[in-house]
Amino acid sequence: MSKVHHIPHVSAEKSPTEFSIKATILGMLLALLFAVGNAYLALRVGMTISASIPAAVISMAILRSCWKKVTILENNIVQTMSSVGEGLAAGVVFTIPALFLLDAGPSMFKIFQLSMLGGILGILFMIPIRRYVIVEEHHRLPFPEGLACAEILKAGEEGLGGAKLALWSIIAGATYKLFTNVFFLWNEIASFTLRFYQRTLFSMDCTPALLGVGFIIGPRVAATVFVGGAIGWWVIIPLISLFGQSQTPIFPGTVPVYSMDANDLWSNYVRYIGAGAVAAGGLLTLFKMCPVLVKTVHQGAKELKTIFHPPKKVIRTDKDIPLSYLFLGSLAIVLYLWLYPPFHLNLITILLVTILGFFFVAVTSITVGLVGSSSNPVSGMAITTLLLTCLIFLGLGWTERVYLIAAITMASVTNIAICLGGTTSQDLKTGFMLGSTPRSQQLAEIVGLILPAAAIGGTLYLLHHTYGFGSREMPAPQATLMALIAKGVIAKELPVTLVMIGVALGVLLQFLGISVLAFAIGLYLPLSLSTSVMVGGIVHYLVKRFGTHKDRVHRGILAASGMVAGNACMGVVVALLAVLNVIPAAQAGKLNNMWSLFFFLAFAWAFGAVSNSTIFAKQQTPEK
Repeated sequence: MSKVHHIPHVSAEKSPTEFSIKATILGMLLALLFAVGNAYLALRVGMTISASIPAAVISMAILRSCWKKVTILENNIVQTMSSVGEGLAAGVVFTIPALFLLDAGPSMFKIFQLSMLGGILGILFMIPIRRYVIVEEHHRLPFPEGLACAEILKAGEEGLGGAKLALWSIIAGATYKLFTNVFFLWNEIASFTLRFYQRTLFSMDCTPALLGVGFIIGPRVAATVFVGGAIGWWVIIPLISLFGQSQTPIFPGTVPVYSMDANDLWSNYVRYIGAGAVAAGGLLTLFKMCPVLVKTVHQGAKELKTIFHPPKKVIRTDKDIPLSYLFLGSLAIVLYLWLYPPFHLNLITILLVTILGFFFVAVTSITVGLVGSSSNPVSGMAITTLLLTCLIFLGLGWTERVYLIAAITMASVTNIAICLGGTTSQDLKTGFMLGSTPRSQQLAEIVGLILPAAAIGGTLYLLHHTYGFGSREMPAPQATLMALIAKGVIAKELPVTLVMIGVALGVLLQFLGISVLAFAIGLYLPLSLSTSVMVGGIVHYLVKRFGTHKDRVHRGILAASGMVAGNACMGVVVALLAVLNVIPAAQAGKLNNMWSLFFFLAFAWAFGAVSNSTIFAKQQTPEK
């Protein structure tokens, strides 16, 4: 192993407190908060936001306010556990709702089991990969969010000011949701039919959560997402409408094209093109990473050879969970998945879980190192996993419904493992910079799974009962795509031509150097989501270009994270109130759609102004 010259913030010779009771309790509670919020966000827009940075700021504020002596490594344990909630939400929400769409929704206890088993498997699979990805590739894989989190914890300059900004942002996001979905003062989605343009739509989902997402991913990615949506809704849909005058329905539609509105055309045709582009983007991403991936898998295999011959002396900052525990724990999980009858997993699916799970955990650890957690193309890996499984089943002649359910269940476990592997690698990078004990962080990840895993099933049932997965309010884009692919391949009902158009489009965009996955997500999602994300990207650009506050972008990301958390968590509360018949699930706003746009744009302006102001700042630090 090559030597990496890195001096951690806390030296290996010191042994400060890490895994304390207060840090564990706070970390578990924040993990629950970010799991629920990100579950709502992922079902709504198809992406999650990293919990590490806001959790680090909130952790410092709460622990410093309540206790005099708090170590930086305790704060790191809190953010490590908190990020588990976001990772688990992505793993579950991108896949398990597909079972609901196929009328095979698992029980809440079954969801809990799949969450815990898949999550622990991903954490364990990351252990033999850590030294190569985190240590040896330290100067090649930047881990942007992991390094940013380490710098925040080291500097501590945000102090209570940063926590107040995050808190007020949470309140602002939640309050906005109250106005639109509890008091119904104005519509959450502003939609306008362009009758002069083949009756297509201009629409915007006027929510702080999507505004925050756009700011976090930045103007370039937000613009790519928007362009994907614009081409789908303002180019492809008008073309289909213009030429689709035949009285004969065109597969997979069941009625003539001329009788469909823009939403019907998107659902029946454009969504499949987007699905092909998403699949192409995922595969192209994997192809580009092949050289580094081969090294990673090779290094992981070498690490596994040391199970029975562990090194005699290991410094504190290099101690992992023993590889013997990795082997026994992984074996126990795989056997449980295979032998527990309700999962319906046979030997083929178990082998695929093990092989593809380890392979894609290595992949995701690299992609997180390159682009961060929020931009990690997890859905592309999950789709690839499901597609391979379904093609194998089809080749074996397994086309009964039980195999369809088994394929999605297997893909769910694998996807949860992938997401937790990526989360673990990001947190371990933060710990590497700070001088944490890897074993403590790995145990913290496992403990942090408990509350989110227990709550995620109830959250899914609540949102499905209130809005319905696949609806305009809760499109569940990845899960809808998974259901379409699984059912289409096994039942031979996939509109191959539309999917191949998407694949061709993705390949051509790759030649132009455009982010295929970002474009494909815009093409696959409803237009209202792409336009509001674009507004967030514009705010990011304006704040960075014309702002004067030194830390304006970082403060904006912190405020955006708070807005997303507050708006998303209030969305879950609203769903609960609707289930209890306290409020209606949907109702037209008292003000028209123009007012919806006005209030949203005013909120966006205020958000940008706060990001650039000295409000909540410890001191004024104007940029020279």
